[in-house]
Amino acid sequence: MKVVVIGGTGLIGSKVVARLGEHGHEAIAAAPSTGVDTLTGKGLAEVLPGASVVVDVSNSPSFEDQAVMDFFRTSTANLLQAEAEAGVGHHVALSVVGTERLQESGYFRAKQVQEELIKASGAAYSIVHATQFFEFAKGLADGMTEGGTVRLPDARIQPMVSDDVAAAVGRTSVGAPVNGVVETAGPEVFQLEEFIRRGLAAGNDPRKLVTDPQARYWGAELRQDTLLPGPDAAIGEVTFADWLARQR
Repeated sequence: MKVVVIGGTGLIGSKVVARLGEHGHEAIAAAPSTGVDTLTGKGLAEVLPGASVVVDVSNSPSFEDQAVMDFFRTSTANLLQAEAEAGVGHHVALSVVGTERLQESGYFRAKQVQEELIKASGAAYSIVHATQFFEFAKGLADGMTEGGTVRLPDARIQPMVSDDVAAAVGRTSVGAPVNGVVETAGPEVFQLEEFIRRGLAAGNDPRKLVTDPQARYWGAELRQDTLLPGPDAAIGEVTFADWLARQR
């Protein structure tokens, strides 16, 4: 089948394209660099005809509250309209475990709007909720660093490797629409501080880490289980230790 992957040149998108291609599907990487821009609608009419599935793994270039809201609202609306006109049968979107519990954050409010637009569109759809990626441990630390100290909420996290995220998205895209949310997560649960500490130590990052009950996660207050999936989540295979060993 023909599958158009929006954001298909990024970390997850490029892996989804490769996996689908390996399984005999016609996977098309769609991104501004390939002439497809969901914010303006440019290129959608050319790339979507004949597609059975559209996979949206795109992300906002800015995480500023209004910019990220504008991105997901506009790009999702443009994409859903173009899909309806082209007769696409299945819309798949990548989102985040706990999105509905993180609404103090501008980023996650925007992701929630994206999901609501999809659900209200009348299109057959599947939304994949994934946990945080191993690859983003340093990025998380950067976002919570104050004066050389990383201040982390007291919460648990079940991160996963991007390859397993891509595998979950790929499986969902070639399956029947679930018209709901499926979750995927890594095989291990960590305290947030432990996850970040191990990630930074692997890169010889000397920053001090502290667990601070007042610390926020992208602007949102966390409970112990805010970032954890439910019991039916598909569990990835790669452990954090194995992934870190590969990086070395």
